[in-house]
Amino acid sequence: MDPLSDEALAIVVPIVVYWLYSGLYMALGHSISMDKYRLHSKEEEDAKNLVSKRDVVMGVLLQQLVQAAVAAATFTLAGERRTTTATTASPSSWLAVAARFAVGMVELDGWQYAWHRWMHTNRFLYRRVHSWHHRLVAPYAFGAQYNHPAEGLLLDTVGGAVAFLASGMSPRASVVFFSLCTAKGVDDHCGLWLPAASPLQRVFRNTAAYHDVHHQRRGGRYNFSQPFFVTWDKVFGTHMPYVVEERPGGGLQVRPVAMSPSSATAAAGAGGK
Repeated sequence: MDPLSDEALAIVVPIVVYWLYSGLYMALGHSISMDKYRLHSKEEEDAKNLVSKRDVVMGVLLQQLVQAAVAAATFTLAGERRTTTATTASPSSWLAVAARFAVGMVELDGWQYAWHRWMHTNRFLYRRVHSWHHRLVAPYAFGAQYNHPAEGLLLDTVGGAVAFLASGMSPRASVVFFSLCTAKGVDDHCGLWLPAASPLQRVFRNTAAYHDVHHQRRGGRYNFSQPFFVTWDKVFGTHMPYVVEERPGGGLQVRPVAMSPSSATAAAGAGGK
């Protein structure tokens, strides 16, 4: 594979985006001036999380290695039919790309919701696999892809490959699509509430605050949707509303609010923690 080909860029660029974007958030999080935007204090982050940052880095690098191998195999299997079909930026070509992005986003959301919820419903999968990710009770940016290798393969890597194949997007378009998916995952775990500054937190309702509910002990059976929309949570009754409020001692906190009885009953069937 040509190291400057669209396929190679689609493999490498999202990984670069992950570390640059998460590095930016980590730098912001360590600034005293940003403490008022933190969803968890630095002390809470250190006390509650059950895995060291070193182990998180190693786990993420392993997932990204597997991700790169599967992506290379997927591009090889897709072959020439996924080369860029339009050489001019005509309105019709942009509309086609946008439509394929939409298909990819909907497919990835559905795939991840189904697997994510099942990993909470099935006690074996939760204890042996998904509980790895929930070692981060107070999430931070570069922990977004910290998963058990099996979960990283099934949810993120295979899910991304299916979205690519189902949408019919070209390798060139997938550079942008997978970079967006990566940035969105980092943003959802950044631990900072910045809807006025982050375009992703401003555009999407599935945000760092929304996902923070899921990482809380009370919220483990709710807010499974990721990475883009909250649709499947609302459809299947696992959507938990919340408010972002000032935390005693400074900063912010996400507080889940009361649900309707029907939604609570549906979420109870999700099991998990």
